Amino acid sequence: MPALYIMIPAALLIVGIAIFIFFWAVDSGQYDDLDSPAHSILFDDQDPQHTAAVEEAKGSHGHAVNKPDQQVPPHA
Repeated sequence: MPALYIMIPAALLIVGIAIFIFFWAVDSGQYDDLDSPAHSILFDDQDPQHTAAVEEAKGSHGHAVNKPDQQVPPHA
């Protein structure tokens, strides 16, 4: 029984230290995501200004006609 008088405060102290270290790690950026930016270069993003394929599809069905004064973004 006297061992509990030492073990309970020691356990509470260890839990308190663990919580302090966890919050320190979160605040200092230890859990920031560093892998996603490195992997994002592998995937192509959809360009909202890239409308050439949409206009080509509409033109083949006769829904839209390309006008000479209409600006079409160049292909990348």
